[in-house]
Amino acid sequence: MSFRSFIPWSRIQASSRAESIRRGVVVPGRSFAVATGATPLMLMNLMLALPALAQSADEHATAVLRNATGQDVGEVSLTQTQGGVLLKLAIKGIPPGEHAFHVHAVGKCDGPSFESAGPHFNPGNTHHGMMSGVGHAGDMPNLHVPQSGTLEVEVINTAITLDQNKPNSVFHPEGTSVVIHGGKDDYTSDPAGNAGNRIACGVIRPAPATVGQSPAK
Repeated sequence: MSFRSFIPWSRIQASSRAESIRRGVVVPGRSFAVATGATPLMLMNLMLALPALAQSADEHATAVLRNATGQDVGEVSLTQTQGGVLLKLAIKGIPPGEHAFHVHAVGKCDGPSFESAGPHFNPGNTHHGMMSGVGHAGDMPNLHVPQSGTLEVEVINTAITLDQNKPNSVFHPEGTSVVIHGGKDDYTSDPAGNAGNRIACGVIRPAPATVGQSPAK
């Protein structure tokens, strides 16, 4: 099935929209339509592909980070891989220095304290700290922010998943959040590594997938 068989909905002119719908086939919940002249085989292939398209949102997620005053200070893009979840972090306006970086167990980021994000994501009920054992699923390496306050970094977390059907999914019923702390994680102390106050927080949400295009990062 070729993507040339699809017309991006945004490109259909308003004057011809009704005609396009009459002559084509609109797929509910998707931002594209099947081009005029589509064969029955093409339509059958499209219907078979819909489950895969619906599942693609499980492979990507995002979290917009905001500080205690509500300012946007960055974003985390999460992608499911065979080796775990790849987190791509891009931040700005964060105080320079070493900062703890965790996934927390509740999908709420009420400022200014962000205590609403709950404790670290810990479905295995383990002791905190990668230097003291398995650690929490939400434990990750500290961020080293330069004087500019801007940083881009990628981290693989093998203890979490975007698969909603698994117990270590970040999409469990209460949701999850990404939190940056004011201090560094000592990688040992329970329950939070003496990391200090929470200075930025972002709720992890599924990223909508688009046909023929990677989800926004």
